[in-house]
Amino acid sequence: MTSLTPAGFLSIGTARLEYKWLAPPATDAPTIVMLHEGLGSVGLWNDFPEKLQQATGAGIFVYSRAGYGQSSSVTLPRPLDYMQREALDVLPKVLDAIPFKRGLLLGHSDGASIAAIYAGAHQDNRLQGIALIAPHFIVEDVSVKSIAEIKTTYETTDLKVKLARWHKDVDNAFYGWNGAWLDPSFRDWDISEYLAYIRVPVLIVQGGDDQYGTLRQVKIAQEECYCPVDVTIIPGAGHSPQREAPAPTLDAIAQFAKAALRDDRGLQAA
Repeated sequence: MTSLTPAGFLSIGTARLEYKWLAPPATDAPTIVMLHEGLGSVGLWNDFPEKLQQATGAGIFVYSRAGYGQSSSVTLPRPLDYMQREALDVLPKVLDAIPFKRGLLLGHSDGASIAAIYAGAHQDNRLQGIALIAPHFIVEDVSVKSIAEIKTTYETTDLKVKLARWHKDVDNAFYGWNGAWLDPSFRDWDISEYLAYIRVPVLIVQGGDDQYGTLRQVKIAQEECYCPVDVTIIPGAGHSPQREAPAPTLDAIAQFAKAALRDDRGLQAA
């Protein structure tokens, strides 16, 4: 980890992925790798990575997947199994490039789904838990409805201008995500099969008013996982509780992280 600069780019295959690295106070501390949502990037986590480091003492590694932020663009349309490809092909290379010695995956929305796929597909003894904010395991009607609505918003309001602050190729970011989710064939997307193979503790943080998913996603995880599944529902929060209700979201994730990562080296006390 000491070879990483605080910010830069990783070369993964043909892609250049932007990253931010918050080094831990202790050289043997674990790392929390953060995976953004379908319209996210390094920058759109705002100050949540810094707050998470302060609360846990862990190293924090944040990166933008190809097609997002300042990372390389992707060819559109995205394949409908793009999240599986990220989890099975790209994320392992990222973790090895860091290199990842032990720690957690923390994902939001698409990033949470990628984290769950990775944990179910790889019996990785470096991984000590996954924290999932508003994960999707199946496609729900409410998801498609909201994603169709945001397409209209993107094309008729200043949302594109706002998102362009965070993505160098904003159309690539938006339509890569939106186009896949609105493809009629995507209604059959289902990653619940991976849940039964997860062998680490799981935390799910869900906004009580999530406009992109219901508590059915939580129930699926509770039914399919054989590992412990902790659930925190944030009343009044929508799809991004880390932005809408940062204090209780941070508290839930930090407490989970400190329990999952506790070993004889310990973590910094909050």
